[in-house]
Amino acid sequence: MTVESTAAARKPRRASKRTSAAKKPQSAEPQLVQLLTPEGERVEHPDYSIDLSAEELRGLYRDMVLTRRFDAEATALQRQGELGLWASLLGQEAAQIGSGRALRDDDYVFPTYREHGVAWCRGVDPTNLLGMFRGVNHGGWDPNSNNFHLYTIVIGSQTLHATGYAMGVAKDGADSAVIAYFGDGASSQGDVAESFTFSAVYNAPVVFFCQNNQWAISEPTERQTRVPLYQRAQGFGFPGVRVDGNDVLACLAVTRSALERARRGEGPTLVEAFTYRMGAHTTSDDPTKYRADEERAAWEAKDPILRLRTYLEKSGHADEAFFTALEEESETLGKRVREAVRAMPDPEPLALFEHAYADGNSLVDEERAQFAAYQASFADSAEEGK
Repeated sequence: MTVESTAAARKPRRASKRTSAAKKPQSAEPQLVQLLTPEGERVEHPDYSIDLSAEELRGLYRDMVLTRRFDAEATALQRQGELGLWASLLGQEAAQIGSGRALRDDDYVFPTYREHGVAWCRGVDPTNLLGMFRGVNHGGWDPNSNNFHLYTIVIGSQTLHATGYAMGVAKDGADSAVIAYFGDGASSQGDVAESFTFSAVYNAPVVFFCQNNQWAISEPTERQTRVPLYQRAQGFGFPGVRVDGNDVLACLAVTRSALERARRGEGPTLVEAFTYRMGAHTTSDDPTKYRADEERAAWEAKDPILRLRTYLEKSGHADEAFFTALEEESETLGKRVREAVRAMPDPEPLALFEHAYADGNSLVDEERAQFAAYQASFADSAEEGK
């Protein structure tokens, strides 16, 4: 046999091996924890149950509606040039409100830059979220006033902050818990893997809440993982659970259970809220370039707000007067947000150098002086031109 024929004979086997290695593991689609179907039907789950009053159910619905209205107003303001950027949560209201309402006042939250619904649950004024995106401040609220940390732009780093904070909580002997939010894209970051390792080894009272909206920025989840995200927790030695991220009741029940487990000293839990990002990653993104309209249409039928409204109407827990009053409240919120953003004062340019160091720094002082001289040169030029 010639060298050429031997090589030719081997090629198919090598190709077959590569093809085989590239295939995904064959497994059944993991079951979601679900308590409210997309059709608005209440169902039970053997491991997670929840019993809410009509008032509490209306409260969850109100939270989601007002959060969506605020989010839509912020998107419109960015399109009008009032904000530099905005990261919409459209479609993720149930994941955020459900998990946010599971928290106790003494629990601590480490968000990304999209947790507007969780901020609402923590009592952060919605207008305070917009200062950073308008460029007038570095955050807009005191994290310790609401136990809600500032938004984190660096992808995944907040999971390490949450883990460290949770380790401190454990050392202090407190029974509070910590929750860290991140997305499916951030799950590929090394910071997230390191936080999983440390939290497991130190049995930290932290819940990792991954909102899997399936697209990161423009890459589908299947290009980032060969197993469902919640199963990654097994490799680090703690439990993971996948919940229907468009079911506010299930998100509340699952998160509440994970937080209670953390408070009992049983360590971390990974919650994967399987949801969908209806809009763009941010207002600088165009999702029509990488995903089909049919996909979004399919998920619109699973809308978290619509399914809870359907349940409220079917069960008689809310009447038309409630929905009308909420619509009026929504309009009032939108107007307040618009007026507040446009009234935000421009910051003093030299304030950029404040609080860079607690005790001052010679280099910062030098840079401040240079910038002050640069700013003054414009006034001098204007004076000379008269």
